[in-house]
Formats: sequence, C-alpha cells, structure tokens
Amino acid sequence: MTSKKIIFAAYKILDMAIADLYSSGEHRRNLAHFAAIATLASVDGEVSKEEKMMLDRFASKLDITEEEYKEVMKKENKYPIDPPHNSERRLERLYDLFRIIFSDHIIDEQEMLLLKKYAIGLGFSGQQADTVIEKSVDIFSGRIDFDDYLYLLKH
Repeated sequence: MTSKKIIFAAYKILDMAIADLYSSGEHRRNLAHFAAIATLASVDGEVSKEEKMMLDRFASKLDITEEEYKEVMKKENKYPIDPPHNSERRLERLYDLFRIIFSDHIIDEQEMLLLKKYAIGLGFSGQQADTVIEKSVDIFSGRIDFDDYLYLLKH
C-alpha cells in the first residue's frame, strides 16, 4: 500500500470517528431512554403485544437499530433507571421522554402509564408524577393558559 493510500485511509477513519463523536452522544442518550422504557415494559416478566407495538414505535422514533433492539430486549439485560439526585436533572430526563412521545403529536393511554412509571423511577412520588405529567401534557399539547404562557416567556 502506498503512503498516499495509507494517509487517505487514516483520514477516512478519522472522519468517521469524528462524525461518530457528534452523533453518538445523542444516540447513546436515546438508547438509554429506550433501554429504560423496555425495562419498564418488561417489569411484569412478559412484554404484551401492545407493549411490543409501543416499543417498536419508540425504537423507530429513537433510531434504534435492529441489533440494538435485540440486545436491549434480552432477558439478561435489564437497564434500571438511574435517577439523578437533583430535581432539574429529573425534569430534564422526563422532558426528553416527553419530546420523544410527542414527536407524533399524540399521547395515548399506554404512553401516559409509561410516563408515570418512568417519573416514579426517576424519584418523583406518585402525586408529584401526576402533577408534573399533567402540566407537561398541557405544555406539550399547547393547552396552557395565558398566565402560564407569560411566566414561561419571562423566566
């Protein structure tokens, strides 16, 4: 192999590595969300047909590959939610999941149940989870009153 080919190959590998650095952070976060969701779905030991359909939807929304999907779904692979210690980080994680769920502008009953399980897994009490989810649904679906709108714009 000539030195030009070696240099070209090295640049090509470096280019791919740099591209991976920019996309891998977001993808890794998406994969972690998917893994936590899959763990929640299989918490009762079996993934129902409805849960499988929901996981398929999430996998598509999160750009999870078939190989990643299969790896996450293995029985020996359980990915617990690692709850952050401060409330702002917990809200950020919940916000990420809301963005994913609302990417199709629809939230169904199963997704609401999943959100509550996820919020509790993040460290919110059942009542706090209900409140945060209700307010988040209102915000994401555009159902906020003027006072809340004004507050959000000023802060």
